[in-house]
Amino acid sequence: MKRRFNTYAFQNSMRNFKAVCRQLVVPICIFQGIRTLIFPTILDVFLFIILIALAFSLHFEWI
Repeated sequence: MKRRFNTYAFQNSMRNFKAVCRQLVVPICIFQGIRTLIFPTILDVFLFIILIALAFSLHFEWI
């Protein structure tokens, strides 16, 4: 018997994953911002920019 793929299960798990990312990205951004102020390396700056872009995209639901 062939098993069918449930598309709603995938969407629900994706919603849960995005909700967890929304909750975690802001504290990580704050930590990375403080780290960037204390130890300003180019890697920290790029990581901070990427995290800020991710936070905005999750907030405005661009992803």
